[in-house]
Amino acid sequence: MAAVDENKKSAYHRLHSATAYDWEADRNRRKDITDDGTMTFFWRAHTITVLVIFSCILVYVAIFEVPSSDIDYNMKRGITAAVLAFLLFGVIQTPDGPFKRPHPAFWRLILCLSIVYELALVYLLFQSVHSARLLMKHFDASLGKPLPEKDYGGNCFIYDPNATDPWHNLWDKLDLFVPVHFFGWWGKTLVLRDWWLCMVLSIMFEVLEYTLEHQLPNFSECWWDHWIMDALVCNSGGIYLGMKTLNYLSMKPYHWRGMWNIPTYREKIKRLALQFTPYSWTDFNWQPTSSMRRWIAMLLVIAMFLLAELNTFYLKFVLWLPPEHYLCSGRLAFFVFSGAVSMRETFQYLDDPNCKKFGRQSWLLAAIIITELLIIAKFDWETVTKPLPPSITIFWLCGFLLLCVYTVWKFYIKKDVKNDIELLEEKQDSQLEYDSAEAERLKNYPKNVKSSARSRFKTENR
Repeated sequence: MAAVDENKKSAYHRLHSATAYDWEADRNRRKDITDDGTMTFFWRAHTITVLVIFSCILVYVAIFEVPSSDIDYNMKRGITAAVLAFLLFGVIQTPDGPFKRPHPAFWRLILCLSIVYELALVYLLFQSVHSARLLMKHFDASLGKPLPEKDYGGNCFIYDPNATDPWHNLWDKLDLFVPVHFFGWWGKTLVLRDWWLCMVLSIMFEVLEYTLEHQLPNFSECWWDHWIMDALVCNSGGIYLGMKTLNYLSMKPYHWRGMWNIPTYREKIKRLALQFTPYSWTDFNWQPTSSMRRWIAMLLVIAMFLLAELNTFYLKFVLWLPPEHYLCSGRLAFFVFSGAVSMRETFQYLDDPNCKKFGRQSWLLAAIIITELLIIAKFDWETVTKPLPPSITIFWLCGFLLLCVYTVWKFYIKKDVKNDIELLEEKQDSQLEYDSAEAERLKNYPKNVKSSARSRFKTENR
């Protein structure tokens, strides 16, 4: 019986440790990464050199620079210098993340920028809405003013025969934000690495725009702008291009040579350009229905992703930021890079049984999204609490009910997921009992009969 129990535990371990990605091979591959001596200077942290240069800059400011009597100027410089000093320390001292290209220092910088941004959001949370809008003037003197009202969904004719230019509604939508929208979804696909997940997020966001158009005028768009321009052209086109890029990166061989081991200058330049491509590639197989834990986790990932998208529009609304301002585009670029690391850490946390700790970048990005939401709620509670129209309320209640029914049916009635413990116990118990009975029966046979029975037993279990 002890052997049977040991086999049972071993079988459970194999079944429950089954993952979508071979993490052990990934860890072994990372152990094999060695410095071939050709790029040593670029991979070192240079902590002493950086400390000397940093100290020399501070000595110049303290002794040789002529002090200014402008208090506002000194405060801005002091805060900027403090942030840069923190970023400098973080780049050379914080641990490496999961990505190596173009350089681990770049991803350490993204992590430190996440900390700075979260601290800035926490500071902003303790201000009044009026003070927060005035703070924006320190970044750009033109900010801090109400945004002009714009009609987004008034005239929804694609062809307007009563206008001088019948196609003016279409031309109004074909602006700079169309390619930004397209390549934005291309980047999101590279971050999420899953076609179904991207399509769910694309459709869900369009539904959220319909849901919240009574709160933000920016969400009030024509039907063809929602489903043709956005969902079909920009979103689906960007997702398609992203999936093609993912297929290329997945099939591409990853074998790297040292820079000085390459004989020709042309090949050296090509190798330098390839430094901005991944060192290796991990396909994301999220398997949302493989277990109840994974299902809940994927629902939270979708919710946080959509919340980050909504925060973009609400922050612009409450802080009076024009959509084309560099603060908005900078935030989006930051979310692309930090989101890439966060999704990689989240996938490993969900899939790797040896990963017991939520990733640093994932933790920070979740904190950032939550803090942004709290800022929006505090600064414009009246807008975010406007009641939903009855038809929208009924729609979401039906959707939530269907989600609950599917969850109960999938994980408590059908029970076909690989990690359902009760189902596994039942199958394993029956299989172990059958194997034990067959083994005991074979022991009682004569030697010549035992050989024949074993042959038949193997044939039956193929």
